[in-house]
Amino acid sequence: MMILPSELLSGRARTNRRVPSAQALLKRSLDVVGASIGLIAFSPVFVILAVAIKLDSRGPIFYTQERIGINRRRSRSGEPPHGGCRRVSDTFGRPFKIYKLRTMVADAERNTGPVWAAAKDNRITRLGRLLRKTRLDEMPQLWNVVRGDMSIVGPRPERPMFVASITESLPEYPKRCSALPGITGLAQVKSRYDSSIETVNRKLAYDLYYVRHGRLLLDLKIMAATVKVMARGEGAH
Repeated sequence: MMILPSELLSGRARTNRRVPSAQALLKRSLDVVGASIGLIAFSPVFVILAVAIKLDSRGPIFYTQERIGINRRRSRSGEPPHGGCRRVSDTFGRPFKIYKLRTMVADAERNTGPVWAAAKDNRITRLGRLLRKTRLDEMPQLWNVVRGDMSIVGPRPERPMFVASITESLPEYPKRCSALPGITGLAQVKSRYDSSIETVNRKLAYDLYYVRHGRLLLDLKIMAATVKVMARGEGAH
């Protein structure tokens, strides 16, 4: 179990300077190799899950959604401009399309608009609950890793409207965008799905700690912890 410094627990983690280029190159190389192997290894599972999703409920197999990625525009100090990741497009960071296995009914937000999933959300399908508990719904994001949109480990990317609204309450939230978003992250193995601004604030401390201290050894620890979360089915609320 990873033991974190009091700095993190107090929510005072700060972003750090740029990751050394050699380490960044190594991390990217491991991402590409790991994601490629994962796509090949999980391909039989994808086929089975695709059939199961179609049989379980009406709608597409995959679910795509716009998320906010890394902001590569930094000041000379290495900090994101204006202390965050706002771009000229009036959004935060670089938008990209994320891929997931569908876990909700088709057109789930038709009547509600963008909202967080609740603990007993009736929009989540029977199979979708299992996929969320095991985090298998996130596996298609290995393709996002190969494309360079994401890393295997990093802060989870959020939707544009949520980033904008959360930043009003948590001004340091955009600093997460100074790292490439990940399929899994420190916040994900220490907490669960976002359900309120309180849970977001708790996970923000972990994300900012990772932005500051993220190294390959920490990535390996997070990946090992993620396997445990998946095996125990602890991914849901």
